[in-house]
Amino acid sequence: MAWPVLFWRDMLAMGTVVNLLASFVALMLASQGAPMALVVLVHFAPLPYNLFLFLALWRLPRRPALVVVVAAAWLVVVTVV
Repeated sequence: MAWPVLFWRDMLAMGTVVNLLASFVALMLASQGAPMALVVLVHFAPLPYNLFLFLALWRLPRRPALVVVVAAAWLVVVTVV
């Protein structure tokens, strides 16, 4: 797979949407009084997918160094937020 497709489409577009949806559902559950363990589980559910995307990009040959830095920053942001 070419790095632009993995980076732009899979990571930044689809990955961000998946994380935003999980965070939104976690916030909805928290506002409805769901157990905190369930809220945390839903919030961090996309983490394996995020790690997979980051590691897949990391292993690609001929990827620009700046792309890896941005991907690492993206991973930190979507994990925290």
